[in-house]
Amino acid sequence: MATSAVPAAVDALLAILRAAPALAGARIVDGPPSVNLTERHRIYVGWSPGADQSVDIAQDFASAGARTRDENFDIACYAETRAGDKDMALRRTAVFELLAAVEVALRATSDAPTAPTLSGTVQWAHLTAGGLVQEQSDGGALAGLSFTVTCRARI
Repeated sequence: MATSAVPAAVDALLAILRAAPALAGARIVDGPPSVNLTERHRIYVGWSPGADQSVDIAQDFASAGARTRDENFDIACYAETRAGDKDMALRRTAVFELLAAVEVALRATSDAPTAPTLSGTVQWAHLTAGGLVQEQSDGGALAGLSFTVTCRARI
């Protein structure tokens, strides 16, 4: 018996995003960033700048008798796009395109009927929150979008 659906759900989310055709040009990163990433488009699963936790978890008994538990959790994620130019509008549009591709990847389709359940690891999963950051530096414009994938599971 599993004590949490989180490990399997995070693994499934990573697999779904890595298989999404619309995200083929983005690097999907498991956890916090490592040093020397050169890709201009990245999505982090289980990390967001300033987030206190990678995943927030809450559990309670599903019914009397304590045989099953309901688990609700939020997976912190972050999409980022950068370029050598100073065009913030292009970066902002690009980061929201990344988020749209994530949202589409989490919807049920003929090719991915179990995407909203993260391949059966949860009862449902969907995007529930986000926050935009924009920066200009000597290296050009950067737009980042923290977002949350909220899940419910029965364990």
